[in-house]
Amino acid sequence: MAKKLWSGRFKAGMSKSAEKFTSSIDFDKRLFKEDVTGSIAWANALKRAKVITAAEANKIVKGLTGISAGIAKGSIKLKEELEDIHMNIETLLIKKIGETGKKLHTGRSRNDQVATDLRLYLKKEIVEILKDISSLQKRLISIAEANISVIMPGYTHMQQAQPILFSHYIMAYFEMLDRDKQRFIDSLKRIDVMPLGSGALAGSAYPIDRASLAKELKFKDITWNSLDAVSDRDFVAEVLFCISLAMMHMSRFCSELIVWSSSDYNFIEIGDAYTTGSSLMPQKKNPDVAELVRGKTGRVYGYLISILTVMKGLSLTYNRDLQEDKEPLFNSIDTLKASLMIFSEMLSSIKINAKAMKDAVKNTSVATDIADYLVKTGMPFRSAHETSGKIVAYCERSGKDISTLSLWEFRKFSDKIEEDIYKSITLEKSIEARNVTGGTAKRQVLKAIERAKKRA
Repeated sequence: MAKKLWSGRFKAGMSKSAEKFTSSIDFDKRLFKEDVTGSIAWANALKRAKVITAAEANKIVKGLTGISAGIAKGSIKLKEELEDIHMNIETLLIKKIGETGKKLHTGRSRNDQVATDLRLYLKKEIVEILKDISSLQKRLISIAEANISVIMPGYTHMQQAQPILFSHYIMAYFEMLDRDKQRFIDSLKRIDVMPLGSGALAGSAYPIDRASLAKELKFKDITWNSLDAVSDRDFVAEVLFCISLAMMHMSRFCSELIVWSSSDYNFIEIGDAYTTGSSLMPQKKNPDVAELVRGKTGRVYGYLISILTVMKGLSLTYNRDLQEDKEPLFNSIDTLKASLMIFSEMLSSIKINAKAMKDAVKNTSVATDIADYLVKTGMPFRSAHETSGKIVAYCERSGKDISTLSLWEFRKFSDKIEEDIYKSITLEKSIEARNVTGGTAKRQVLKAIERAKKRA
């Protein structure tokens, strides 16, 4: 059994079962680079404070650099009985450079150490997430441009509402992803704050220049209350919330792709590489990738709830409960990155059935255009709405399409209707009429795409 670096006041060692239960090395080992980076900066801070000599600091830095390289290569094995990545690295350092290694932890606690490591890790990971979101956004722009004039039914309440451009539909998800990007970027303001130097809870007893330390670690600011600094995990919950929203947006998209790819709709076909077959039914082509992205969203939601639940009753300051922050965070980040990648690949495989989309648009979807036509003749909108509704009801009773009604039939409902109504009730005219910023008119969609290219 390895001797614990904190075991001075204990007469007996931990039981094997307690060691295993409390160990976090299996998951926090991914923080080894951040832990070494923070420890090197701390050694330099101790040197500047004249707590250790320049020679000692150099020896520590050299030792830490070698340990980091060894862990990265896999030549250094980490031990479960040493609890976590922090104790593993410090133990390795002492073994490597001797007594000087025991000086590294002067004035520092694992409490401010792990909080710093997590923030360093998230700063790096969020940059990667932003790149992945931008890559998916570019894929959406490409699909929208390639299908700029394709017409499809637009829905509310899953009932056909008005005709829209498929490109407009695709760009709706661009906007969702753009909000996701902005949320992650904004979260960096609260992540980019350095807690190192806060000690266990009360601050360091040594004259550490925390501003210089933050500059070395490339933090924009430092924490201003040591109690809050070591116990704060708001930034973890915030990132999990950002991840949950991003997953939710992809999940919504997946639900529609699943429906659109069914034989009942046949709007799209997902490539074979991103679908599976049935073990029983030879004809099946199942959208499993889309379904799994949708399914994993629920797991990510659970992780968000778990960290909020962990935090809800914790007294100041650090409690070991906070060890439970890492697995939800790491797994959620991995899930989001994997989902963004596979989702983007899947989208590139999709074939669009433009004819099926257009054929699916019901003739009643231009009912609003009839009301708008009547408004232009001077009729109040509510009256025009009622008149158009009566025309729709007449068509349903008689089994007729609106576009096939004679002028005489139209005029039974209003003498304001003239021959030019037929120019207003085509699918193309209905879409073209929505020529306002953010609307489905082709001109507006093209403007939205150009704007999106700059943002992506």
